[in-house]
Parts: sequence; structure tokens; C-alpha cells
Amino acid sequence: MKLTAALLSSLLALCVAYTAPAAAQDVEASLVKKIERAQSNLARTEQKVLRERNDVAGKLRRLEEEVLNLRDKTAVARRKMDEKTLSLGQLESRLKDWKEQQRFQQNLLNRFLKQQGYSNQQLAELSLSEKINATNRFSEQLRERMAPQWREEKVVRADGTIAPLPTLHIGPASWYVDAEQAGLAETDNDGHLKSLAQLSGGQSDNIVNLTNNPQGAITFDPTQGRALHAQQTSETLIEHIAKGGLWAAPILLFALIATATALFKGWQLWQLPKLIPARTRSELQQQRANIQAQKGSMQKALLDTALNSKNPRERDDRLFAQLHDDKTVLERWLTIITVTATVSPLLGLLGTVSGMIETFRMMTTFGSSDPEVISGGIAQALVTTELGLVVAIPALVLGAVLSRKAKRYYHGLESFALVLSGEDAEPQTAKTTQEATA
Repeated sequence: MKLTAALLSSLLALCVAYTAPAAAQDVEASLVKKIERAQSNLARTEQKVLRERNDVAGKLRRLEEEVLNLRDKTAVARRKMDEKTLSLGQLESRLKDWKEQQRFQQNLLNRFLKQQGYSNQQLAELSLSEKINATNRFSEQLRERMAPQWREEKVVRADGTIAPLPTLHIGPASWYVDAEQAGLAETDNDGHLKSLAQLSGGQSDNIVNLTNNPQGAITFDPTQGRALHAQQTSETLIEHIAKGGLWAAPILLFALIATATALFKGWQLWQLPKLIPARTRSELQQQRANIQAQKGSMQKALLDTALNSKNPRERDDRLFAQLHDDKTVLERWLTIITVTATVSPLLGLLGTVSGMIETFRMMTTFGSSDPEVISGGIAQALVTTELGLVVAIPALVLGAVLSRKAKRYYHGLESFALVLSGEDAEPQTAKTTQEATA
């Protein structure tokens, strides 16, 4: 606007110059001055515009930077908002994974501690930190056993006393030296070292020499004490039978009676005179003298009965009665063996049921946390079943053998009685003998 005013003033001056030639030079000079002032003002205005432009450009650049910063902050804030929106589901998923990982680690920890001898009840009473400390102790022990060296520890001797003794650990095996006497040791569930067995002779000397020499021969138990425990827990026959309790007594009583009966009956049957074959009347006539020479034999009694009869009917009746008496004598006492073979398993089953009832009662009273108590009670309950079967099987076999022997001898007597009855009375005698057999 100032530039335009200057130009208008210049044009006005020119017009005045044309109208007034006398003042042309003055006007020209004034015009020149005005033009110079206008140029000066124009230069100053341009500089001011340039400065203002630079200021506006700087402000615009700062504003653009602020916009970019705000845009970045907006993006970060937007991401945070998105994370807050999705964080609940992610945290639930991560928490689930962490719980599964913790459960897996605790199962591994409990399995390791069980292998070291901890029971389920002991593990339930321990906290997580205590379980970790116990695991660390076992790891320290394993680390020490990798580099074996003698050290003094408290050892529970065989007589129950506790004394600090030199001990050596190599892997799962442990040894101790007590007054120049070496022995095997083991660590119980409570972490105490106790004597397992004492070594003797050269085996003990080798362990004692290791206390002074870095090299030597050692003796160890590859079963880690299981063989010694089995040997210590072995029981005699009387102790095993005593586990059966009250019901073992009647089983043993039946076994004793059946054994005595079988021995007596076997001796009686094998003492019977051998039957002399007489299948026909001609053979009977030939063997009559030999039969009558046998004293106290059943075959001779049948022959005497037939000879002393007055008529065939009386003979047959007397022969039938004699066969009945002989059968009674042959089968006498065999029922005891049969009853023993039948009753013994039932008594054993009754003892087992009683033992199981007692075991479950103990479980109800004291709980079922210790499997050894339950298995021990069941094992004791099964002793009566074992005794019943041990008694029943031999009784059944002996009863069958003796019964077969008696029946075979009776069939021989029956055949001989048929020969004695004669041909005229053979059908009737056969009928009567069949009734006697039945």
C-alpha cells in the first residue's frame, strides 16, 4: 500500500511539472528523493517480510514437529489402550500356563522326594519351600558322593546306640568304620544313617584300609539293602502259621486228624492180604487150600461163610451181609479225609474274610495313608486261605488214592462172592451185590 501511494504521488508530481515548467527541476529533485525513500521503504518492507516469513516458517516447523510428536504419542496411547483391552484374556491364558507349569514342577518334585523315601503324608505336610530345601539337600549329598571322602557322621548302630563314626558314601552305597570293624550303612526316611550289616574278614579290612589309602577294594550290596531286609524279615513256618490268627487252629487240627487217619488207613489197606484169583469154580477148587491158609483175610471169611451155609438162599444172604461188613471196614475213616479236603478251604476263606474285615476297620480308624500297613494286613488275612489250600489239596489226593484202593479190593471180594454163590444163584447174587455196591 505504501508503494502504491508513492507511485501516485510521483505521477501527481509529474503532472504538476508539466503544468509548471518553472519548477521542473525542483519537482524532479523531489521526485528523486521520494523514489529513493520509496525504494528504501520497499527494501525495509522486504526485509521485514523476510524476517516475518522466517519466523512463520520456524513456527510452522515447530508446530509440525509438535504434530508429529503428538501423533507418535497418540499411537503409543492407542497401543496401550489396545493392550489394556486385550490384557485380561492374555493374563488368564498366561496364568493358566503358569499354573500348569507349577503343577508339573511340583509333580516332578514330589516324585523325586518319593524316590528318596518320603511318604505321601510327609509330602502333604511339607510346604513348597521345604520341599525345595529337601531337594537341595539331596543334591548336595549327591554332589558330595561324586567326590567320595571320609567324614564323621552320626550312625545308628545295630544295638540302637548312636555314635559319630567315619563314613564313606559312593553313589547310593555307604560304609562306616567302628573300632576297626567296617560295615554297610543306609539312610532311612528321616535322613539318619544306620547300620545295615557288619562286614567280616578281608571285606572289613579292605574298608578299614581305605581310611589311610586312597585306593583299595570295597564290598557293596548291589540290591541296596533289599536282600538284607528280605533276609531279616524272613520268618519261620511257625511264625508264618501264627499270622493266620484264630482260624489257623481248626485248619491245623483238621490237618492233623486227616494226616493221622490217612497214615492209619494207608497202613491198614496195604496190610490186607493179596486176593487169590478164583474166577471160576475150577480155579476155586484149586485155590481153596491157599485161601483157607490165610488167617483173618476177608476172602477166607467169604469162603467160610459159603461153606457153612445150609442152602443157597442162606448162603447168598450171608455172603451179602459179609460183603456189607467188609465194605464198611474198607471205607471206614475215609470220610474224615474227604471232609477235611472240603472244610479246610472254607475255613481258610472264613479266616481271610475275618482278616479283611479287621484290616478295613484299622483303615477306618487310622486312615490308609501307609500302604505297607494295608498290604501287611491283607497278607496276614490270606495266610488262612493258603493254609486251607495246603491242607485240602493233599487231603483230596490222599482221599482219592485210598478210596480207589479200597474200592478195587472190594470189587475183588465181590467177584469172589459171585463165584461162591454158584451158577444157580448167580443172577440173584449179582442183583444183591449190585444193591450192596449201590
